[in-house]
Amino acid sequence: MQAAAAQAGRTNRRCSRRLRFFSSTPAARSPPTADFTHVVIGGGVVGLAVARSLAERGGPSASTLLLERHNAVGTETSSRNSEVIHAGIYYGADSLKTELCVRGREMLYRLCEAHAIPHRRCGKWIVAQNDAQLAALHRIHDFCADELHVPIRWVGRDEALRREPAVRAEKGVLESPTTGIIDSHALMMCLLGLIEEAECTVALSSTVVAVRPRTPPGSDGWELQVRDTQSGKVSTISADTIINSAGLGAVDVHNMIVPEAERKQMFYAKGNYFSYPASSPKVNTLVYPAPEPGHGGLGTHLTLDLAGRIKFGPDVEWVDSPHDLAVSTARLPQTIEEVKKYLPGLDETQLQPDYAGIRPKLGKLGAVMHGKGFVDFVIRKEEGYAGWINLLNIESPGLTSSLAIAERVKQLLYS
Repeated sequence: MQAAAAQAGRTNRRCSRRLRFFSSTPAARSPPTADFTHVVIGGGVVGLAVARSLAERGGPSASTLLLERHNAVGTETSSRNSEVIHAGIYYGADSLKTELCVRGREMLYRLCEAHAIPHRRCGKWIVAQNDAQLAALHRIHDFCADELHVPIRWVGRDEALRREPAVRAEKGVLESPTTGIIDSHALMMCLLGLIEEAECTVALSSTVVAVRPRTPPGSDGWELQVRDTQSGKVSTISADTIINSAGLGAVDVHNMIVPEAERKQMFYAKGNYFSYPASSPKVNTLVYPAPEPGHGGLGTHLTLDLAGRIKFGPDVEWVDSPHDLAVSTARLPQTIEEVKKYLPGLDETQLQPDYAGIRPKLGKLGAVMHGKGFVDFVIRKEEGYAGWINLLNIESPGLTSSLAIAERVKQLLYS
């Protein structure tokens, strides 16, 4: 742990300096064709994972640049979530969300163990209070057992009362033993350190304001205009390939490139979190309500941080701006109502506004396995544009899937 902390400190010190503009081609490239082999746009956990994967693959003539518009990595969705390592049990069998979450979960646990990233496999209970919710649990159980082969088990009433007496589950409890929690900030600092070891260039306070393919489209790489958010200076850089991993800004980057008729709209699902500092009731397991089709999330659930502190959230509040990050205290009564369905002993006077995050969505309808309007991750080469990998709708379970997403991007570029 001390070694990990020291590495994080070195990384912070190195990245606190403003990194160079891009007026010259790296000396390693001969003959010069572009300033960088890969440019990754967006320094959230997925962008960090992608940059690491590409930088570690590159040979002596390859180079990778990570562009982040803020003055630190991971300040948006990556640091404003539940910090849960998901099992991958909520989405369709053929979805990228399922495939990459299941693959990414094991990759993430291995990375945590190899680099002493704080985490814990605490498990998760999904609880049912009525027959409809119990039917949803049976669908999840059968899906996990028959198709995914992901560990899942029923918890009997006696065991439930012994382990978590404060939790109400009138109709049933389904346990996901491979679900866990992670320190997302430590994860990102670890990835940042690995990126620098692989000689990837990290440019903070660097906002992409224009992206255009060279002529013919993408055949000879890309040009990007990048503005220093501190000085306002704009520089032009070139790249053989670009990876749009901009999270809340990914649709904006997409729309910079495509014709007007192909532009997309981003929907912002705000999730409010409330902390619970009271010592009672005490819960040691994550608790989720059974998923309900048509909802924009997985319900207001109980999660824990690594110190054992309880928090509730996220809910789903559709907002017009990705900058609307103030906790909506007006939603507290609804949160109390939802939480008391599975934690009736909650002392509602102890709930406090904590933080809010925004999920970048391409649709406003259901987000779970059989929900109407399910929208999957979008991870693809864009047709007609050589050297462009587009990542859209990277919301939950994006953190869990991050290493597998990076692996998929590398496969798309080099397989």
